[in-house]
Amino acid sequence: MSDVAAIVLAAGRGTRFGEQPKLLARIGSKALVRHATEAAINAATDPVIVVTGHRADEVQAELQGLPVLIVHNSLFADGLSTSLKAGFSALPPKARAAVVLLGDMPFVKAGLIDALVAGWHASGEPAALVPTLDGQRGNPVVISRALQAAIEGLSGDVGAGPILRGRPDVVEWPTADTAVVQDIDTQDELGKLKF
Repeated sequence: MSDVAAIVLAAGRGTRFGEQPKLLARIGSKALVRHATEAAINAATDPVIVVTGHRADEVQAELQGLPVLIVHNSLFADGLSTSLKAGFSALPPKARAAVVLLGDMPFVKAGLIDALVAGWHASGEPAALVPTLDGQRGNPVVISRALQAAIEGLSGDVGAGPILRGRPDVVEWPTADTAVVQDIDTQDELGKLKF
């Protein structure tokens, strides 16, 4: 049983993507959101919490049959911070940290998630462990439960970045895995995918 959970953020409207809901866009035979969720399920994280919001019923339908805990964020229109708070509020008592995944990052695989969790443990369980590619911070991020109070203080359309910046107890974890900086924001980006 893992002491690190996974939180998949899948509540946003993805306005830059256009009319079609971004997380429901298909890559191969699966919706974008299912790729990230399956990666978390196949990793050693437990439980896997999926935070829904915009088009929640359709997102949930795409995850049918997967062993996930669905948490609906009714405040999703107020920004990303509300989804992060909803996910952390759903953590079970045993969870010492959570790997926070974005629903629009289809190249993240279970092996990367497991490596991040192992890195977090090996680093002495810091406030957070952030993957970097050529010095650029990426996702997913392992965030200690010790930061939950700080997360509760976030507002608007921001992730954990503002509370992680400048902290000496945030570990940067260099990787050569380009998945940590590959998200899908537009139809054009989706069309260029080589999957």
